[in-house]
Amino acid sequence: MGKIPPSLRSSVSTSLIKKPSSLVPNESPSHRPHHFPKKTTKKIPPQLSEKTREPTFRNPFTSANLSDAKKVFNSIVTTTKVPLDLRVHNALLQSYASISTLNDSISLFNHMIKTHPPFSPDRSTYHVLLSQSCKAPDQTLKPVHQVLNFMLTNGFSPNKVTTDIAVRSLCSSGNVGLAVELIKEMSLKNAAPDSYTYNFLVKCLCKSSAVSTVYDFIEEFKTSFGLKPDIITYTILIDNVTNRENLREATRLVDVLAKEGIRPDCYIYNTIMKGCCTLNLGNEALEVLKKMKENGVEPDLVTYNTLIFGLSKCGRVVEAKKYLGVMVEMGHFPDAVTYTSLMNGLCRKGDALGALGLLEEMQEKGCEPNVCTYNTLLHGLCKAKLLEKGLDLYGVMKECGMKLDTASYATLVRALCREGRVADAYEVFDYAVESKSVTDVAAYTTLEGTLKWLKKAREHGLAT
Repeated sequence: MGKIPPSLRSSVSTSLIKKPSSLVPNESPSHRPHHFPKKTTKKIPPQLSEKTREPTFRNPFTSANLSDAKKVFNSIVTTTKVPLDLRVHNALLQSYASISTLNDSISLFNHMIKTHPPFSPDRSTYHVLLSQSCKAPDQTLKPVHQVLNFMLTNGFSPNKVTTDIAVRSLCSSGNVGLAVELIKEMSLKNAAPDSYTYNFLVKCLCKSSAVSTVYDFIEEFKTSFGLKPDIITYTILIDNVTNRENLREATRLVDVLAKEGIRPDCYIYNTIMKGCCTLNLGNEALEVLKKMKENGVEPDLVTYNTLIFGLSKCGRVVEAKKYLGVMVEMGHFPDAVTYTSLMNGLCRKGDALGALGLLEEMQEKGCEPNVCTYNTLLHGLCKAKLLEKGLDLYGVMKECGMKLDTASYATLVRALCREGRVADAYEVFDYAVESKSVTDVAAYTTLEGTLKWLKKAREHGLAT
């Protein structure tokens, strides 16, 4: 990672940013920072997808025309030496369905059966058509009913998997209302959803509807179909109302959960605590921790990280650091999230040097800082007008190939321009663009706006 600038050591007793030790035996640590490994130059074979490293399947259907599609299928059948199994047939149907209309897909399906007897479709084949029907332009359930009836005609009754595929496909197409309508129909036809499908739909409803609508749906399924909400359902609801900043309702739901005989788990309490921290309600977050312990729920690493983040955000860094010790006593070792939250709190209070000291403590305990840690410190140092230390830290980040986030980039550019170091600001701009830290437009807009401010400041004698 290179030498650490002496100016970054001047405010603390030892080196603040240590060279990371190598994870590879007999390798010099200066050659390979283990938390920012060099990109491999090993080439991926052309026949493999660079993203999935699995064989790619190119769509053989270049036209949605049904006649052309039949010719393509016939050609594949006659030229392929290896017998086509069900998976290949399904993949071919899926490929054509991705570019065609539902009726044409059904026609190709029938053609495949007629011209190639070895093709014996099962339920999964019909599910390909079902998924396509849910994405049809027709904003009704007519296409879905068409495929469901087609399945029944050919001896395949819809089951829970059928319901799940239809619900997920409708929701992914933005038709949550149709999904609700369909799931009620399927429940009356012995294809009621399982808890996974049910909770998935509840989550989608939470994103698209009022809370009262979600409650009505849950109550209807409870009374009409005997499907009761479980702890996952309540977790989804609590997360939803917490995100809407309705902590009173979140607390009420916890009480309802207890009345239903379901014990709240750590995740539920963490969700409520996150809501408190978002609203800068430090005391309420501490109350959540107290209630957890009273109910016999042991806090986990996420609990303490959330609490430390919330207290630091509220400016209660001293209290936050106290819980740093508590979590260690409870067997939860602080990670980069923990320390970065504390550093952020210190920087918010103007104690950027204290945050640098915390970086030293962090590394001494074997916890590696991440890119968020460095960006938090860079932003804090520049805000505290410790530009030289900020530039030294920026140099370390640049050497390691770390990206600047929007806030740290803007703060550094403004600090440089404020000091009249326009050339250095342009250098930071170039790095931000080259490293794809921010978009070209955002990087340019920030620099241009800062330079305009500098010009006006000089005209009024406010800058040199």
